[in-house]
Amino acid sequence: MHPIAAVRARSITKIFGGVIALEGVDLDVAAGQIHGLVGPNGAGKTTLLGLLPGLVVADGGRLEILGTPVGRALAVPGGIAGFVDGPGLYPNLTARQNLATLADLRGEEDGRSADVDELLERVGLSEVAGDSVRGFSLGMRQRLGLAAALLGDPQLLVLDEPANGLDPAGKRQVHRILTNLADSGATVILSSHRMDDLASLCDEVTLLSAGRVVFSGPVRKLAAESGELDHRLITSDPEGARRIAGGIPSLRQIARRKGSPQGDDHALVVRGPDEVLDDLVVRLVGAGIAIRELGPVVPPLEAAFLALTGADIDSDINDEEVTR
Repeated sequence: MHPIAAVRARSITKIFGGVIALEGVDLDVAAGQIHGLVGPNGAGKTTLLGLLPGLVVADGGRLEILGTPVGRALAVPGGIAGFVDGPGLYPNLTARQNLATLADLRGEEDGRSADVDELLERVGLSEVAGDSVRGFSLGMRQRLGLAAALLGDPQLLVLDEPANGLDPAGKRQVHRILTNLADSGATVILSSHRMDDLASLCDEVTLLSAGRVVFSGPVRKLAAESGELDHRLITSDPEGARRIAGGIPSLRQIARRKGSPQGDDHALVVRGPDEVLDDLVVRLVGAGIAIRELGPVVPPLEAAFLALTGADIDSDINDEEVTR
């Protein structure tokens, strides 16, 4: 256990030109944790992230970062790094020159060539270290931004959509770096619109909607907020599965989604509590019907996100019960 919280916020409020970006936001992030911020566009994620490195000043409330109270000025304790709204890089310089220049500007000894090259290797950019950043893809710029943030071994890393533009291999590499940082005692706070990133990476998440916190806690607890999910079922005998499902109380059959691909003709979508789905599986197996696929149409975290933010999870589904 770490005695000092990395971030503690109470009743944080921020208003831009009459528009409330944050309203009464509380946030607790333990040291050594990877904490995710998620929410719809305009929910306040970027504003909240911007408070941590001092890019934004709160209009009200109390904020402590690494045990130090933050006042009404663009100043925060040392040991914080990262990027908000994309990494700030020099497009005409090479990747190596960018890191060396940034290290010099911060007065850090890590600007030495060996340290810069080690960071470039760490984020998978060694082979393009001498290339101009102007020609980098979005994913390459994200990785270079992460390398820049790691200069000086920060205690708190703040990252806005760090997986944006990354291919699967790049995403795994970034996840590994962030996990190792947390294991070493550093704290990572990141935003993401990808629920699978949160599920695989974060210890806890905070869900924002219209500037307010609607959930904050462990990822597994957020998943539990999803309620009953629609499950897609494919079997060796679609008609037999449909008859069996129709005979189970509390299990509803949901009409086929609008715009579903032709290959979904034999898929059955059902909705019910977990124990009722268990009963369905037992009955299908007992009837000699092979189950080829059974899984949620919308993953639990995404379903919880939609439910808690008031989005219409059934916007593309004809939510009529099938006539039995």
